[in-house]
Amino acid sequence: MSKMVLRIAVGVMAVVVLILFAILLWPKGDKKSDRAKFTLESPIIDDGSMDEAGKAVAKASESSAVANASSEAVSDEASTEEVTDEASTEESSQSEEDQGTESQVFGEEESSEESSVATKEKATKDASYVLTYSEEGSWEDGGAKMRTLNLSLFNQTSESVKNWTLVLTIEGLKNVSGWNGSYVISGNDLTVTPADYNTELFADGTLYLGCNLGTASSLKITKATLNGKDCLIQNGKVDQNAQNAKNDKSSGKKDNKGKDNKGDKGKTGKNDNGKNGNQQGNNDVEAILKRAEKAKQGDDWLHTDGRRILDKDGKEVWLTGLNWFGYNTGTNVFDGLWNSKLDATVKAVANHGFNLIRVPMSAQLINEWAAGKYPQANYNQAYNASLTKMNSLEIFEYFLTLAEGNGIKVMIDVHSAETDPSGHNVNLWFTNKVSVDQYYAALEWMAGRYKNNDTIIAYDLKNEPHGKPYEGDAAAIWNDSKKANNWKYVAETAASKVLAKNPNVLIMVEGTEIYPKNSKGDYSSKDDKDYYFNWWGGNLRAVKDFPIDLGKYQDKLVYSPHDYGPTVYEQPWFKGNYDYDSLMRDCWHDNWFYIYEDNTAPLLIGEWGGFMREPNLKWMTCMRKLISTYHLNHTFWCLNANSGDTGGLLLDDFTTWDGEKYNFVKEVLWQENGKFVGLDHEIPLGENGISLNNAKGR
Repeated sequence: MSKMVLRIAVGVMAVVVLILFAILLWPKGDKKSDRAKFTLESPIIDDGSMDEAGKAVAKASESSAVANASSEAVSDEASTEEVTDEASTEESSQSEEDQGTESQVFGEEESSEESSVATKEKATKDASYVLTYSEEGSWEDGGAKMRTLNLSLFNQTSESVKNWTLVLTIEGLKNVSGWNGSYVISGNDLTVTPADYNTELFADGTLYLGCNLGTASSLKITKATLNGKDCLIQNGKVDQNAQNAKNDKSSGKKDNKGKDNKGDKGKTGKNDNGKNGNQQGNNDVEAILKRAEKAKQGDDWLHTDGRRILDKDGKEVWLTGLNWFGYNTGTNVFDGLWNSKLDATVKAVANHGFNLIRVPMSAQLINEWAAGKYPQANYNQAYNASLTKMNSLEIFEYFLTLAEGNGIKVMIDVHSAETDPSGHNVNLWFTNKVSVDQYYAALEWMAGRYKNNDTIIAYDLKNEPHGKPYEGDAAAIWNDSKKANNWKYVAETAASKVLAKNPNVLIMVEGTEIYPKNSKGDYSSKDDKDYYFNWWGGNLRAVKDFPIDLGKYQDKLVYSPHDYGPTVYEQPWFKGNYDYDSLMRDCWHDNWFYIYEDNTAPLLIGEWGGFMREPNLKWMTCMRKLISTYHLNHTFWCLNANSGDTGGLLLDDFTTWDGEKYNFVKEVLWQENGKFVGLDHEIPLGENGISLNNAKGR
């Protein structure tokens, strides 16, 4: 009897255990699908490349476990916020088009989106370190497929990581040039160690890294470790512009409201954005935006006479500047301020002898400013405390006061229609989001707003109009038509609108990419053989047949071609043993130098520059010789360290100057008696320069 009772008791207990186990495993709130079992594996990789249910992800340091999963794509928000059952259900109604970064979680059977979110969230939460990467741009360099690789490394643990070492295993790894750290290649392993300002990755902190990376084929990161521990790898949005995100002891905490962190170098603050992205602080903005005391309004406007640019007294000047981008990319301020100070950088530009800064912008950003909307400016708040109360427009205007106070002039460049790091790749000056009228409106608003500020002395109407014969009406052309893609017609229209607001500024007009060989302005052929090609914005052959007509403001016109070397693209004229004479014969003369030679108008080489290595250095030397021989005006590309195919005058920390490159460019900066010459009549150019009043002129 006792045995029978015992057997019944054991049976009942077994049934109870099975019921409890089933309850625990039953998917709450999800009756639509069966969930498959999976094993947690290492390394943890989510590269966004799988469309079907795949493999599970979880921290590598834990034992394998059993769980339920699915594999629908989830948004960036879903991958970073805690997801409840109800939130999961709501997220599942979103379409793939509405989701930002595609992420997959590995499984075996079809499953629900709620489960996918929860599983991905669990995997991300379980990982100690999360490495997120994104790619920008693509180009070829010596057989390597190049791209800019942006990286963020998030420490989810409660302990900081000192003297960190990040090792990435990348298939077909060939070359690298990076910033915010030191980068060494060994086989397919890329080892990254800290710069002197980011040696510690704090708990709940994020490090931002980046490099120009070359591989044999498409990018595939197969493993990542931080100090020997596996990282979760995910393909997602990495905003290098948001490097003001914290890597300090208070970062990531929900009660931290973005207060200014005045910690050590490398420990940054966070923008606290109010309405329309306004930054909050305690600065006297009106006082900060006051113009320099020595400034004299209206005495620095320039005009042209033939190929010369002259001041109000007829003194020939030489515009020798640089480019500094960011207002076109989504940073909504200059790039690099995540690790540098705005005022110190502007001062350094002046002290190094550059008398002009070409500022790439998007028409979209300008129109947002005009409408009273101020997208967030992304910068390091701890380094730039004076900016914290300003919105992005006020920061730009503060930059103008800094430039003026240091004797620097500014040229506005409409670099792209839309705010986008790749916006310059769009052929024309309008898109389906920014119309041609909105493009005109952006220029008009800028010209009108700053008509009484001669710090801005020029407008580059549009960066690099381009397009190939097969693209038809989507390619920029140059003739006497009024077609929507006729750059000559649009440039003259845009110039008239700018000059109606401010008749004192110079108008820079770039070229196109193609021009017909055998017929003036007839672009009907789709055959490449029927066209002359040059760099985007560098083909000004059409000026001979269809010169720009600014009417009574013709003395405000400057033509502005761009020219680059073989590391950007190996053009036909770089084949074989090219030299200065062959470049003049095969490219420069017929594309744009004839304009100078014929005394038609001045030239300003709006972009030239590149890496200080062969095969680029040879071209750089030839271009410098051309500029020096004829005193061609120019703005060097660029100050930024994060220019993918050229590098910059600043090293990766955005504070240290590349001495070799600077000394190379220094030879074509305007100098008299060992002093740099500025374009302001009253204010000298930095600490080592003189004002225009004290210069003899060219």
